[in-house]
Amino acid sequence: MSDNKVSRQKPCHHCKSRSASAPPDTSTIHYEKFWLYRHCSSVQQRDRQAQKAGQLFSGLLAMNVVFLGSAFISSMIFNHVAITLADVWILLSILKVLCLCWIIYYLLGTSRQPHAVLYRDSHAGPIWIRGSVLLFGSFSILLNMFQIGYSVILIQCKSMVEIVFPSIEILFICTQAFFLWHHSKDCIQVQHNFTRCGLMLTIATNLLLWLLAVTNDTIHMEIESQLREVEQRFAGKAPFSHPYLRNETISCTCPNTTICKVFQKGYILLYPFNTEYCLVCCSVLYVIWKNVGRRISHHHVPHIKPKFKLQGVVFGPLLGTTAVIIGICVFMIYQIQATSSAPNHQVFVMYYSYYIVLLPLMSVGAVIGTIIHALEKRELDTLKNPTRSLDVILLMGAALGQIGMSYFSIVAIVATDPRDLLNSLILSYSVLLIFQNITQNVFIIDGLHRQPFISPGKEEEMKEEQNHEACNQRRVSMLELGQEIRKVSLSYLHSYSHLSWKRRALREISFFLVLCNIILWVMPTFGAHPVFENGLEKSFYGYSTWFAIVNFGLPLGVFYRMHSVGGLLEVYITA
Repeated sequence: MSDNKVSRQKPCHHCKSRSASAPPDTSTIHYEKFWLYRHCSSVQQRDRQAQKAGQLFSGLLAMNVVFLGSAFISSMIFNHVAITLADVWILLSILKVLCLCWIIYYLLGTSRQPHAVLYRDSHAGPIWIRGSVLLFGSFSILLNMFQIGYSVILIQCKSMVEIVFPSIEILFICTQAFFLWHHSKDCIQVQHNFTRCGLMLTIATNLLLWLLAVTNDTIHMEIESQLREVEQRFAGKAPFSHPYLRNETISCTCPNTTICKVFQKGYILLYPFNTEYCLVCCSVLYVIWKNVGRRISHHHVPHIKPKFKLQGVVFGPLLGTTAVIIGICVFMIYQIQATSSAPNHQVFVMYYSYYIVLLPLMSVGAVIGTIIHALEKRELDTLKNPTRSLDVILLMGAALGQIGMSYFSIVAIVATDPRDLLNSLILSYSVLLIFQNITQNVFIIDGLHRQPFISPGKEEEMKEEQNHEACNQRRVSMLELGQEIRKVSLSYLHSYSHLSWKRRALREISFFLVLCNIILWVMPTFGAHPVFENGLEKSFYGYSTWFAIVNFGLPLGVFYRMHSVGGLLEVYITA
């Protein structure tokens, strides 16, 4: 595998920072070459075939790495004597070291070559997803620090691997976050195949880290539920056992010290963020992989990029904030009951009732928004956009988690006793959740494929705003500050009154759905898992089967809510 460079002029180092709107000279283009297609008559045809072959071989590399790691993790679960958790950590540590070497080489070598980055994808790496990488990465670093502290306290029953593995993880997270923050928009034009293989190796490593995190999270939840069932035996219920519950968990317990309890609680609290970090990194790395060797025409680069402004919305933020406040109250009540003792019947009724009220409102809003999209005269954006294509795939794929769990719950309830109050609430919740996921996906995907709305004369106005932004950053007195606030308020009311009813409705609906998805992301992320506690599906499908189903659906459901927020913000901005 090698790359063929077609160049007829001296490489200039300043070309790397050339604006994407000004297309580079074709003499600086590095055409790809692959040994299978070395006899192609056309350079462009050979370039296209080489690009497909490079993607194929790098994808095969990632597939083999994922299968190898999955085999290790599955062996650890089903035969933890032959393959231990330490063996899996050693394999993942080797993969992370290889990824670190490639990322450092890319930062110091590949990206600094002449004509390496002639184009940058303006749609890739939006600020919200790069901010998510930093946020979840920071929480993951804290998680690993808590794990190191917890292992140091229990060093008499912990191995050194349990200290070395999170240390390498911290270095990997920091380096990867730096790489994604600065290079998520790159369309690299040199060392195509080596870059693709490095990106795919990093994607495979993140997928395996996610799989291991989900597996460990399941074990923790199984132990927690198992202990509760042991406590309930004294209330007359039959005891329950599970093959995953290991005897050594009792022998290595946290001593009765404050620092140990802090490490333990912090680890449990921050654990879900690690799974989110791995999934977000995979999505960003995939876009970079798709952009390797991509050449963007200057006609495809938008001259005006809409900015996020909180204008033209009143009822959406009010309704959304109300839903968030009520959701936080419900979540806190549920968590207090869940941590103190086994949740009672009334807590489940309150929890599912909140969802039954909120989900239809979200579905109605999404349906109305889709109808408004159909009535609009905005053109569809048909240009090739790997970021948007990935957004659609992630929305559809992540929604399968909640939809699949809902159908399993529906079958279990209908086959047992659907007339019971709690069972009827769970049944209604499952049906409404399926409908809400489908309607929201249709609304977001349709909105992502619409051209941004720019009113007549708005382009010149936006350019003038950008020119005067730097001049307006100065110190003002209290009187001037009051006048500025009054001007902003009048401008806000003026913009709200002059928006067309379609744009106003789209913004209201989008902002309302953003806040609703945020609270629906917060509740399962920070510990509200009624599917583990209500006992209906677990008794119907069996302990192992139901945990496998939930283990697949719950992380995808959390990721779906977070990714929906980004998609809805894009719809809000383009409206």
